[in-house]
Amino acid sequence: MTPEQEEALKRSRKGRNIALGLVLAFFVVLFYLVTFVKMQG
Repeated sequence: MTPEQEEALKRSRKGRNIALGLVLAFFVVLFYLVTFVKMQG
């Protein structure tokens, strides 16, 4: 692998990790909100 290919791979992996982290955070917030609404009702 050339250094350019390795950098491209690292960038794509970093972007995927950020996207996965955002999705995970979204589900945590969603779960919290659903639980909060159920407790109010």
